[in-house]
Amino acid sequence: MNVKKDIRFRVYIAFTCICLFGVGIFLKALKIQVKEGPELRKLAREMHTDTTTLVAERGNIYTENGMLLCSSIPEFDVHIDFSVISKKLFDSKVDTLALCLSDLFKNASATQYKQQLKAAYDSADRYYTLARNVPYYQYQQLRAFPIFNKGKNYGGFIEDARVKRINPYGMLAYRTIGLYRENSPTIGLESKYDSVLTGTDGSCVVQKQTGGVRIPIEGSEIEPVNGKDIVTTLDVSIQDVAEHAMMSVLQQYECLYGTCIVMEVETGKIRALVNLGRQPNGTYWEDLNYAMMPTEPGSTFKLVTLLSLLNDKYITINSMVNAEGGAITFGNRTMKDSHLGMGVVPVKEAFAHSSNVSMAKLAYTYYGSNPEKYVAHLQALHLDKRTGIDLIGERPPVVKTTASKSWSATTLPWMATGYEVQVTPLHTCMVYNAVANNGRMMRPYLVSAIREYGKNDRTIEPQVVVERIADSSTIAQAKECMRAVVTEGTATNIASPFYEISGKTGTAQVADKGIKYSDGVYQGSFVGFFPSEKPKYTIAVVIRTKPHSSSYYGGTIAAPVFRMIADGVFAYDIGSWNGPLDSLAKAGDKKIPARVATISSYATLFNVLNRKVNMPATWENSLMQVVTDSNKRTAMVTTPVYKGIMPNVTGMGLKDAIYILETQGMQVHVYGKGKVQSQSVAPGVRITKGQNIILQLS
Repeated sequence: MNVKKDIRFRVYIAFTCICLFGVGIFLKALKIQVKEGPELRKLAREMHTDTTTLVAERGNIYTENGMLLCSSIPEFDVHIDFSVISKKLFDSKVDTLALCLSDLFKNASATQYKQQLKAAYDSADRYYTLARNVPYYQYQQLRAFPIFNKGKNYGGFIEDARVKRINPYGMLAYRTIGLYRENSPTIGLESKYDSVLTGTDGSCVVQKQTGGVRIPIEGSEIEPVNGKDIVTTLDVSIQDVAEHAMMSVLQQYECLYGTCIVMEVETGKIRALVNLGRQPNGTYWEDLNYAMMPTEPGSTFKLVTLLSLLNDKYITINSMVNAEGGAITFGNRTMKDSHLGMGVVPVKEAFAHSSNVSMAKLAYTYYGSNPEKYVAHLQALHLDKRTGIDLIGERPPVVKTTASKSWSATTLPWMATGYEVQVTPLHTCMVYNAVANNGRMMRPYLVSAIREYGKNDRTIEPQVVVERIADSSTIAQAKECMRAVVTEGTATNIASPFYEISGKTGTAQVADKGIKYSDGVYQGSFVGFFPSEKPKYTIAVVIRTKPHSSSYYGGTIAAPVFRMIADGVFAYDIGSWNGPLDSLAKAGDKKIPARVATISSYATLFNVLNRKVNMPATWENSLMQVVTDSNKRTAMVTTPVYKGIMPNVTGMGLKDAIYILETQGMQVHVYGKGKVQSQSVAPGVRITKGQNIILQLS
């Protein structure tokens, strides 16, 4: 009996426990459902969803005639997860895959690729690096290869994508254009207009599915806003001419650096800006923007002194001045002319022959008792302020006043000849350009428009700094003196039979940035404009020599650069030639390269070589290649370019290829250097306006 009671008691206890346990579970479930449920459900959703960033495209940089100067292209690192590839698939396709990889990359044989792939497969490598920095057109081909075409889950294909910023023309205007690098300092226009070029990233919520597949959740997308494009005033052809001219002289005399500015007279647009510095290995690179670095300008500053004297009506260019035989003493310092012997001469002749004594004597005579009046002229020309060019990094000039601690009894005469004052080559160019522009001073600038989706969002107009720096009589007399520099003075060596040049040479011994006067470092310069009768371009050339160089005069090292640039620009833009030499090889010994190019480029080359050739009647939308028959006669094979049909640009120079493709309305992206080796869109296929194409250069 007691046993039965004990059993019933145990059963009762067990039943009670079960009931209490059930009630506990119910209460816990109720708590989770009511109190903790929303938070747990949110956590569950987060574990199965993710937010993906939709990267905005950075804007491009173009020239005014539509040539691409800087753009972004996709680039990929490709990895393979061999653990997801079935043995049957791998064994049946590895031979074909190895052959495809060998043909694509050409860096190993098919046998070598097969051995590498098999070793990685046998070790079940889950992140095997196949290739790095793969351009987009190769990436597209890789995805279509056997095994890889099965995707990530079955073919193990993993890509690590990123955007690469490229400059199709390499070093050309590199310091001016700049190059954007993520998480690194930027320079040039890329830095100045970073907020314009940079877009706003978007986002998208994706839901994770079985097998790692991610499906976008409808309605969750926030579209990215792409960056805007900027249109620069640079002209690739003028920039190319200027760079080659500067490079030839720098290499010849092993100079420390050189800078050159080509400014459009009427507007102030910078058409070319060259900054080449000598590297430790003897090569030259666009390392610093020397055009924005203030230095003592030397004799090119004499134009400022001449303008001051003429403006105040103290002299005319026919007034006589005594050059004192080439030497004069101010205080305890003696100033000398580089070529001694001049006596009493007209101001025009003294300027043409760059007499230091004459200009210093005139300044001291008329401003010695009131030097503030002379300084006021410099300030009126904005030489004491930054030019305001749209680039970051312009350093302030140094123009002394009588309140300066370093002002002395000899400051005025030395300032009059370009010493004891520091201005940038841009400042000097701006003053000379104002004279060329009949007294109107323009602000130099590099960006003419900001563009969004192919249409101008904002147009940047030329800006007048000073409406009139001098009266018409002063400007006319200054022009006459500058013309005399080339016809009878220190720059007769650059006179041209085709157009007239006006300008001024300058030679200054420098002592800055750790350099002492005893080091024998000089700065040779030439600043001027052409054609003299109706100026279109102002060019400033400044070159710093190596220590104790045998050639350092502005007329010797800088003026020839001016002439080479002026010749090229005259032929390209002002004269009777049809176009630039473009990307054709330099013609030597009257030989013509058998390269595919635009017909206008060949017409230019024939003109240079003085070759009589019957050109096709229609030049537009045609390509041409020169061939020679058995009788050594020149013949041309032309190929028309049809609108909406992809042309074959393989083998062409970059400039011609970009011109042809952008004329077709295509967006061109370039990878590499040299001639066009391959194109991502096959010749003959139909294309649409705005379609992207990638050119691989050799």
